[in-house]
Formats: sequence, C-alpha cells, structure tokens
Amino acid sequence: MIPETLDALVARFAEFDAAVEVGIGRRSVVADALAETDTDVVATDRRVRSVPDSVRFVVDDVTDPDPAVYADADLVYALNLPPELHRPTLGAARQTGATFMFTTLGTDQPLVPVEREMLPAETLFVARG
Repeated sequence: MIPETLDALVARFAEFDAAVEVGIGRRSVVADALAETDTDVVATDRRVRSVPDSVRFVVDDVTDPDPAVYADADLVYALNLPPELHRPTLGAARQTGATFMFTTLGTDQPLVPVEREMLPAETLFVARG
C-alpha cells in the first residue's frame, strides 16, 4: 500500500472512536496506524493472526458473526473485501448501527448500495443507509 493511500484511509477511519477490521489477514498496517490515532481497533479473521499490541484480535467469521465483537464499534471496515463478503459484513455492521466502509480487489464491484470516495490509488466504498 502506498503511503498516501494508508494516510487517507487512516484519516477517514480516525473519524470514528471504535473500529472493527474484518479479515485482517497478514496486513495489519492500517489497523496499527489507526490505533495510533486513539481509535480502539479490533481485528478479526477466521484464523488466528498476529497483530500489533495496539490492536485487539478476535477469531470471527463474518458469515456467522459473534455480535459481541461488533457491539461497541461505530465503524466496521474491510480491505480488499471479496464480493461474497459484502452483504455479510454489511449485516454485521448494521446489527450494531456501525458505518461500513471497504475496498475491493480492484475490478470487483460492490454488491451493496454504496457511495464512492476517491482516495489516492484506491476507491473507498461507504455503504448507504
């Protein structure tokens, strides 16, 4: 990820007090930088992943989410989210009234209603409603 994209994502996500990153995988740079802004960050994945000390990690499958993981979040976000997870992740966010933002793998189009925000070298999708 280019530094300008990282900075833009973190600036946008830092508007929220508590965030959950869905499907962190091996890419913890955004979660770590976001946690440095004093946003509480929880990262999830279906498998145990290493995350920086500033980020809390929870094993969770967004297709069958544990509502407790998302209960305190006002933002649920995902990076490079595959289309089959757009609706389940929106559902997890909506259960707690959180905003849902995500990026895709580039050519994938969102499968939920969104507004598009252009960032340096990236499109951020913000779910409507």
